[in-house]
Amino acid sequence: MRTRTLLLLTTLLALVVSGCGAPAASPDNGVQPSVDVVSALAKDETIAALLPEATRQAGVVKFGSSVGGQPPSSYYAEDNKTVLGQDIDIAEAVGKVLGVRIEREVASFEAILPALTSGKYEVGTGNFGVTEARLKTIDFVTYINDGQGFAIRKDDDRFQKVENLLQLCGLKIGVGAGTTFEATLEREKHICPDAGKPAYEVLTFSENAAIYLGLQQRHFDVIMSTINGLRHAAANQPNLKFLNEFKRLDVGFAFKKGSPLTPAFQAAVNKLIKDGTYQRILDKWGTTASALPESKISPPEHA
Repeated sequence: MRTRTLLLLTTLLALVVSGCGAPAASPDNGVQPSVDVVSALAKDETIAALLPEATRQAGVVKFGSSVGGQPPSSYYAEDNKTVLGQDIDIAEAVGKVLGVRIEREVASFEAILPALTSGKYEVGTGNFGVTEARLKTIDFVTYINDGQGFAIRKDDDRFQKVENLLQLCGLKIGVGAGTTFEATLEREKHICPDAGKPAYEVLTFSENAAIYLGLQQRHFDVIMSTINGLRHAAANQPNLKFLNEFKRLDVGFAFKKGSPLTPAFQAAVNKLIKDGTYQRILDKWGTTASALPESKISPPEHA
């Protein structure tokens, strides 16, 4: 199955490069990428004092970041070098409050959490949802509420909502590799055979572009991805329909378990919430419905 998925990914990405894929989403539709909501922020000495001494002296925090293909979470600007998005703005705002520079390395989504535990990165971003499985090895400082949703082609009228995974029996589902979507679907994969129905098939991809293209090319039937990402994609891509929210999850900065950075990051996010910067960032990226009232360290997964 893994080999088949990788072969399909290679084919789909070749189509993207050759110009045969679906039209790219316009980053100006529904978001305001040019609005500056960060540069005027100043260091808060009291909050910065919560950082470990070594971090204060270095003045740098090493990030591993997953960058998708479209707003609102994170994506590349038209120069294919500059990274934009909600995750980026919140991280830069936190850096300003803490008086540190964000040293960012772009990495694949599935590689970031293991790299935190190995010490390669100090912080991970990539719309990482807080789950009980991840909490065993990862700490989180939450900054947004997003979660799991579904999308299909507009010309597919088989269903209007996915309220139970039994609706997906016999279908092929495209997801990102290493995500909560893949974990949820694989964990519950038994439900269709248990009900006497054909199992659904999970196809994993490392690139968002390949997921959307695969759906339009009818290589699979349904996408399971982030609520905010699917809403934006459906508003910008032809023949794509957002179905519904399936499960909400808090999203946060990811750290290795027991990281001494978490209290400072939590305090910085809460300052941004209190002073209105947080609201301005969410307004910029069209995600105000995902606002959190406060940042927490490693809260339990939503039921």
